[in-house]
Amino acid sequence: MNKLSVVIVSYNVRYYLEQCLKSVQRAILGIDADVWVVDNASTDDSVNYLSARFPEVHYIDNKENVGFSRANNQAICQSDSEYVLLLNPDTIVAENTLRGCIDFLDSHPDVGATGVRMLHPDGSFAPESRRSIPTPFVSFCKMTGLGSLFPYSRRFGRYYMRYLDSGEANPIEVISGAFNMIRRKALNQVGLLDEDFFMYGEDIDLSYRLLQGGWKNYYLPLLILHYKGESTEKSSYRYVHVFYNAMLIFFNKHFSSRYHVLGLLIRLAVYVRAFIDLWIRMVTRIRIALHCPPRYPEVKYIQFDFDNTSVCEMLETLCQQTNEPRYSLETISKKSGVIIRSSEVKII
Repeated sequence: MNKLSVVIVSYNVRYYLEQCLKSVQRAILGIDADVWVVDNASTDDSVNYLSARFPEVHYIDNKENVGFSRANNQAICQSDSEYVLLLNPDTIVAENTLRGCIDFLDSHPDVGATGVRMLHPDGSFAPESRRSIPTPFVSFCKMTGLGSLFPYSRRFGRYYMRYLDSGEANPIEVISGAFNMIRRKALNQVGLLDEDFFMYGEDIDLSYRLLQGGWKNYYLPLLILHYKGESTEKSSYRYVHVFYNAMLIFFNKHFSSRYHVLGLLIRLAVYVRAFIDLWIRMVTRIRIALHCPPRYPEVKYIQFDFDNTSVCEMLETLCQQTNEPRYSLETISKKSGVIIRSSEVKII
């Protein structure tokens, strides 16, 4: 049995995945680990492109997009390891992150899963690194803006748990699906990812089931970079529909029997919020089509030579730029000749 299996589900992000795999190669040095890539019917020739560059990786080439949960389950069932890491392809992992998570799980047998400190490309802290279970009250505070008004309140700002120190290890409730290292023993007890969730919500559901099973979920201040959502067209109706439908699936599964009246209000709030988000996205697309794009501050990119620089050093440098939001990250992969910036991929 291996110590760790790294599972990455990919869809049309071969250049991001290439750099992700490079960072994983460094991070698993000295660890008995295997890496699995499940491709959900990408149209960018991902499997052929990557298998030639990373022949040691196990590939599952799906002929249709089976969704995030089912794709992860495919690799989980075929792998054999003490721990399983669910990792997004649009991430870069620091060299000490995987070892740090494994050491923590080894020394804390009551912990079922760990998440880490995720950074945006501008070096800022990603609030989804640690979240609370979206109970009806927590969801109400988030949707009504109470959480934004009182972000550090343990009562109203519980969704993102900003009252916790991001530089310290802390028990949390929800671990992001972008990086979730799970004890297989815990996974065997509570079950695999729920395939009713096509995309989004499956991480909340799994985290909740781990807590219900008596396990603890932990946040660790170990670094990864998360470009966030590069495989999703977030301006589309499909994105809005899938995202908010996942919220309803979670609520109906875990809370609808206990909150009948409130359940109606939650469903109404979800539909209203989905309509507002869809309207904002439509207006943005119309502005762009009319050559009136939203005005953003000019971005100056920090160039990072991926092949010759420590990822830890790069992420630490990026953290120091959080007071200068005009800076963002530019990574270079010499072997493939690509530049990846915070929201675009350019071939050079």
